[in-house]
Amino acid sequence: MRQTQFLHMFLVVSLAWLAFLANAEDAYRYFTWTVTYGTISPLGVPQQGILINGQFPGPPIEGVTNDNIVIDVINKLDEPFLLTWNGIQLRKNSWQDGVLGTQCPIPPGTNWTYQFQLKDQIGTFMYFPSIGLQRADGGFGALNIAQRSVIPIPYPTPFGEFTLLVGDWYKSDHKALQQSLDAGKPLPNPDGILINGRPNGFIFTGQGGQTYKFRVSNVGIATSINFRIQGHNITLIEVEGCHTLQEEYESLDVHVGQSVTVLVTLKWSPKDYFVVCSSRFTKPIFNATALLRYEGSNTPASLPLPIGPTYQIHWSMKQARTFRTNSTANAARPNPQGSYHYGTIQVARTLILANTATQINGKLRYAVNGIAYNDPDTPLKLADYFNIPGVFTLNSIQDTPPSGPAALGTSVVGTTLHDFVEIIFQNTEKTMQSWHLDGYSFYAVGYGSGQWTSDKRKTYNLVDAVYRDTVQVYPLSWSAILVSLDNKGMWNLRSAIWSKRYLGQQLYIRVWNSEKSLYTEYDAPPNVLLCGKAKSS
Repeated sequence: MRQTQFLHMFLVVSLAWLAFLANAEDAYRYFTWTVTYGTISPLGVPQQGILINGQFPGPPIEGVTNDNIVIDVINKLDEPFLLTWNGIQLRKNSWQDGVLGTQCPIPPGTNWTYQFQLKDQIGTFMYFPSIGLQRADGGFGALNIAQRSVIPIPYPTPFGEFTLLVGDWYKSDHKALQQSLDAGKPLPNPDGILINGRPNGFIFTGQGGQTYKFRVSNVGIATSINFRIQGHNITLIEVEGCHTLQEEYESLDVHVGQSVTVLVTLKWSPKDYFVVCSSRFTKPIFNATALLRYEGSNTPASLPLPIGPTYQIHWSMKQARTFRTNSTANAARPNPQGSYHYGTIQVARTLILANTATQINGKLRYAVNGIAYNDPDTPLKLADYFNIPGVFTLNSIQDTPPSGPAALGTSVVGTTLHDFVEIIFQNTEKTMQSWHLDGYSFYAVGYGSGQWTSDKRKTYNLVDAVYRDTVQVYPLSWSAILVSLDNKGMWNLRSAIWSKRYLGQQLYIRVWNSEKSLYTEYDAPPNVLLCGKAKSS
């Protein structure tokens, strides 16, 4: 019966998609990506890496606001594979999100085509594998969205731009790391830091007197980094799609899963200058270096490296509070960003989410409000779409941290389309946390030490907080966000510390209303994969 229903639905959806494509006016960009294993040696030790079209890191996507992206992914690994698009909002289209809660994995030896639009977005983003610890082997890359020519940018046009994919790196491959976690052992410190796949030697060349845009993304799995350039101040202009007030900094902290964009003016004598990315909150501190080379330089960069912050959690928190939205700038579409007065909207629901390390069945797990997430065999999105019982239960996680021991479960928060929600991330652990919400940007309104209480709302920035997709939470501290749930679908809310996500620190938010319309959410794409209980009987 389900097979007959699906075939009928397939024809209907195919016609709808064809009509949608026929009426679309925005540009299309087509990619074919072959995913393979290959030997790489980023830290001087040969190891297995995940390559895309033979490249490590993977090829960049350079798009423009509202471009349609079509990527045929050919999986030549010996295991299932998915890519997720970190920070891309995928309007009405959680089918393309590339996580196990929304999509069946691409089996080995097969291909699957992603199709999504960079709808009303600009900025610096990234993509990476979402299954297990695969992203620890590579498979990640840059996803940059330029503003349309009809929309002015709120800063002088840079002479050029550079992309930095920065992150921690382990000499062990992802399967060995997974085995260690499965055995109940937490991941150790990384073995180093990489810039564009190298610990040193990458060169960015520019003309003296010109200003360049640097796009910096933390693609690591565990470690915050600090970014700085010898002898040069950096001017922050954007975080994850949000134009910011253009403040100057000597260095910037970029936490796991986050992206920033800065301007750098080459105003000194022609020589080489060190670009440094250091690990934060680790002992020892790891450094990766690249070079900013002025054209015509015959003078190598000179030591010492520029000094970055030491452990200094409070310093980092104070810096985060200085990030403010440029409310006079246009967004990716011609309406002022500052017209959205988020601070005056009534909150419909508050979620207080506490992350904890725990033991379940004698094994290390990481829980959120007492539940360590377990992926069911059937993606939640398919179960919801086809009304398949027994896969998940709405509101199967409490809105506040409960007492009692943690347990395994499939956590889904049920919400209504257009709910305005406050989420408090309470970090009960002595290590950094970083939280990401797929499908959305949210307002990062507050950071504080210790236990969050309702009185802490007095400290929120309710005027010009940056909106972004990933927020850091400092050790034994809290962070608060406000989000308008205006993107219907099933969306992954996860720790960006990947070992903790792997062992349970994630959940899903179902944003729903009863209207059945392509104006609120697309139907399943014609090429939807079926697995688990969604397979035809």
